[in-house]
Amino acid sequence: MTPPALPARARVVIIGGGVIGTSIAYHLALTGETDVVLLERDRLTSGTTWHAAGLMTTFGSTSETNTRNRLYSRDLFARLEADTGVATGFKPVGLIEAAADADRLEEYRRVAAFQRHLGLEVHEITPKEMSELFPLAKTDDLLAGFYVPGDGRVNPVDLTMSFARGARQRGVRVLENVPVIDVLTRPRGRVREVVGVRTAYGDIECDRVVNCAGMWARELGERSGVIIPNQAAEHYYLITEPIDGLSPDAPVFEDPAAYGYYREEGGGMMVGLFEPSAAAWRVDGIPADFSFGEITPDWDRMGPFVERAMARVPATLDVGIRTFFCGPESFLPDLAPAVGEAPGIRGYFVCAGMNSVGILSSGGLGRVMAHWITTGHPDVDTTGFNVDRFQAWQLDPGVRRARTAEILGTVYAAHTPGVQLRTARGIHRSPVHDEMVAAGAYLRDVSGWESADWYADPAAPGLSTADPSAHPSDPADLSAPSTPSTPGPAGPPPAGAGDPDEVTPGWGPQPWFRHWAAEHHAVRTAVGLFDMSFMAKFQVTGRGAGAMLARMSAGAVDGPADRVTYTQWLREDGRIVADLTVTKRGADDFLVVASDTAHAHVAGLLDRAIADADVTVTDVTHEVGMLSLQGPRSRDVLQRLTDTDVSHAAFPFRTARSLTIGGRRVLVQRITYVGELGYELYPSATDAPAIWAALREEGAAYGLRPCGLKALSSLRLEKGYRDFGHDIDDADVVPEVGLDFAVARAGGDFIGREAYLAQRLEPARRRLVSVLLDDPEPLLYHAEVVRRDGVAVGYLRSGSYGWTLGGAVGLASVAAGGETVADGAVEVDHAWIDAGQWRVDVAGREVPARVSLRPFYDPTSARVRS
Repeated sequence: MTPPALPARARVVIIGGGVIGTSIAYHLALTGETDVVLLERDRLTSGTTWHAAGLMTTFGSTSETNTRNRLYSRDLFARLEADTGVATGFKPVGLIEAAADADRLEEYRRVAAFQRHLGLEVHEITPKEMSELFPLAKTDDLLAGFYVPGDGRVNPVDLTMSFARGARQRGVRVLENVPVIDVLTRPRGRVREVVGVRTAYGDIECDRVVNCAGMWARELGERSGVIIPNQAAEHYYLITEPIDGLSPDAPVFEDPAAYGYYREEGGGMMVGLFEPSAAAWRVDGIPADFSFGEITPDWDRMGPFVERAMARVPATLDVGIRTFFCGPESFLPDLAPAVGEAPGIRGYFVCAGMNSVGILSSGGLGRVMAHWITTGHPDVDTTGFNVDRFQAWQLDPGVRRARTAEILGTVYAAHTPGVQLRTARGIHRSPVHDEMVAAGAYLRDVSGWESADWYADPAAPGLSTADPSAHPSDPADLSAPSTPSTPGPAGPPPAGAGDPDEVTPGWGPQPWFRHWAAEHHAVRTAVGLFDMSFMAKFQVTGRGAGAMLARMSAGAVDGPADRVTYTQWLREDGRIVADLTVTKRGADDFLVVASDTAHAHVAGLLDRAIADADVTVTDVTHEVGMLSLQGPRSRDVLQRLTDTDVSHAAFPFRTARSLTIGGRRVLVQRITYVGELGYELYPSATDAPAIWAALREEGAAYGLRPCGLKALSSLRLEKGYRDFGHDIDDADVVPEVGLDFAVARAGGDFIGREAYLAQRLEPARRRLVSVLLDDPEPLLYHAEVVRRDGVAVGYLRSGSYGWTLGGAVGLASVAAGGETVADGAVEVDHAWIDAGQWRVDVAGREVPARVSLRPFYDPTSARVRS
């Protein structure tokens, strides 16, 4: 074979010629960026694209970014031929999603309401209507279906070729049979930057590289130190012989409870499978020459799943099987793609790990990536997909093998609140792990850490033994609210319930709610103790540390010593990229604390910001614990343990000092995330168990109770405190999410300052608001649609139960619609909110609600500053 002629240089090099790589090339060309080379190691579509099932389905996501990407893809596939001259094979035959049980019906009703708000046409239909649309399916045992008339199917190979043709027509070079060996980089400060790629036939200089290498993305990334823990897994479908009466225009049918999806293929039926117990493939590495290959099917493992899937469409049992196919699909450990710029290398972009939804995501992700590559930032929320969320331990072969087998099984599982993953658990352990377990902690995974979700302690003071399904007639009642959903098993889980199997997930109230409620009330009325050691902690030192952090932070972080500052880090366009605290301990000594999910993200931002050789950033997450003592009696407990005066006058809000507690020096900060008088203690990991024990011993007289993350969530939402990646994200600006108070407007030259000041002058047409249901029974979780005067104006970003307030509570992003006034657009302000009648759609039920720009609990923060 004659070696291809390579260009010496290109602005952008895309590695991988599947549907994702070609879509990015096409969308870059649409922006006018045509100095692009796409390199495919074999032929276009080789790897996984060629054997994809070709579903173009939008239903099922409660992510705005996901939903909008899929809607964009669907619209693009319908019109792409007109632009490129190559048909995509898109057929909007419709989709029927079957709800076979109560949990799925609850889930799908919530999903349908959310996606309707974003513009998706979806209808709940009866089993009889399902049968009329798809007569071959057995529907009499189903509860309902959800019909999306605009969804359908597409030909993956044709779609890829259409993207490639459109890119070529605009000047992009697409080269096949060019394997990329490595990405070339050079140092730039404390990070590196891309300078080119090395291929089997020579080097190409470039400014940007995009790793779209599919199931090879992890191995390519590892050569440059980029963490992309995707792993191939076996994925199955079969195609039957022709079936009489099966129309090529029959809708796509999905029954997740039967593990199957069904669509017409060549007169027969394609039956695709997402089995509950899957298998990783080639954990040791994907063969370099694997292109259009198949995997030998494991009939023994798959037999029961195939039988169950085929039983949903009995006609498939009466004809022969033409093809039983097994091929690799690439999955990531949290079932979200790896997207964006790698934290340690400028110009190294990733778009890989599609989790078997690459075809239907390809159009939207291509558009998002093109915008990101050409402008330097995304224009949608990417906090849940950013490649910088991963950590090195996720590359471990054992972790990948176990998690991939489990995560594929969740694709068609019911996504019921409380479901936990069981693999890759206990990677990190808190310094007080044993103490939490001894106290009865029900453990959950927090970014690889084991942390208490709640504590099962029947002997705890004030623990209610009331029927868990009883109606809470009073906010002080510790029993759970009732709901139409089926409650969990009777009785509380055993103390120290660390096994997820010991608690049954559910949409309704659960027996353990009374433990959660007791913890919540303990913090509001007495004192609670949380372990937050999983939080990301960085020590930043050196002569340039203060100036660097002041430049990064919208808040005034480089003021007096012994001061903790809550702040945001912004992009140049004013969008929020981090939400954290910065504590100034001395002239050249700072502590930066961020959430567990933002660990690698914040570490990358710090590394990129270092320009002064005197600045040192040290990750002390595992060396320093974090214990949070919160509640009106927290000062009393702390004072019993130290000789230092911690009165309000001597130790005011936001003070940070090292105190001697039990003969041990501990950094103590007066700060809260629950809306009460409270303190965060940062002992060394070795001292943390002794500090925990001392707090519990001295706190017993004041009603101290160990508390978990369920209580943390309900407490902070009553107070309206934001959580980055949930309530606020990288598509938000400060004025719209109510964080102006955290910005030092009077001075400073922080990144994004000019954009922020301009945004403050604009009418706020979108705001983050607190929502409280009037009815104490329904529960809120996430993505429930909010209506003002009958018009959908937003949705819940986070929800919980407000035990103090007596109803479900959350934070929602709402926006004024098409209303205008004489002098311009309507602003979302107190008057606009007060003038409306508010309701929240909870699984199809319209529930009256109150909405406020201020928190419903302690709006003046008098308790925090007491």
